[in-house]
Amino acid sequence: MKAQEKFSVNVNIKTEPTDKVDFNETSIGVFFNKTINAKSSIKNTLQYTNLGLNNELETLGSIDELRQIQDKFEISQKISNSTKLSFSLTPTANFQHDLDFSDVSLLGSLEIKQDLNSKTTLSIGAARTSIFGNPKFLPIASLNYNISENANLLIGFPDSKISYSNNIRNTFSLNNSFNGSFYNLDAQNHLNNTAAKAVLLQMTTSFEYERNVEKNWFLNFKAGYDFDKKYKLTNSKDHTVYDFNTSNGYVLGIGIKYKQ
Repeated sequence: MKAQEKFSVNVNIKTEPTDKVDFNETSIGVFFNKTINAKSSIKNTLQYTNLGLNNELETLGSIDELRQIQDKFEISQKISNSTKLSFSLTPTANFQHDLDFSDVSLLGSLEIKQDLNSKTTLSIGAARTSIFGNPKFLPIASLNYNISENANLLIGFPDSKISYSNNIRNTFSLNNSFNGSFYNLDAQNHLNNTAAKAVLLQMTTSFEYERNVEKNWFLNFKAGYDFDKKYKLTNSKDHTVYDFNTSNGYVLGIGIKYKQ
């Protein structure tokens, strides 16, 4: 469990029901990690996500599926024994059914990580991210503290996490994250013909359990709650043309991963 992950493939299924719209997400991802030398390493994560929507309003039945293809490439470089620079580029294509070049956006981040001592690392930087729906530049920061050999604490924005392993097969974690996305719509929406994008955002607090079931195979279970969940349609100028007024709701997920 503590060894560095070099390669993995994962499949995840997640459901997020609300009073007006049920969100059902399926994703598959491939991760690759390569150490170039003593100071440099690269990571790449390619992921495809299919988001199914069960709308209560029949007039919005045409928006029943949204898709995302995303590739995150990250380079980490040690500047000194205690300082590391991380840079990532994340091209992402968010679309309804028909993929077009105009659906592609470029996200990314730049972080400086400083070891304060043998147990504590401070990270600060900036990112172009869609955690609040549409892509925008935001500051990011975190403080990572190794409580013990089996426990770790991460406090920051947009993600915070506390994790614990009671043995080499089990990992328990409590997570809090701000997350969001946007999708370009294929055609004009039936309810409002100025709609160009579907935008989702929320803050998610969840409990996760990962189990190493056999050698390289892992199962993951997730249960949590979405706070301040928003799902809306916007026009080409990012002005809201329809708000679904979705309520907060629970999150349930299960995943399987092969890693080495």
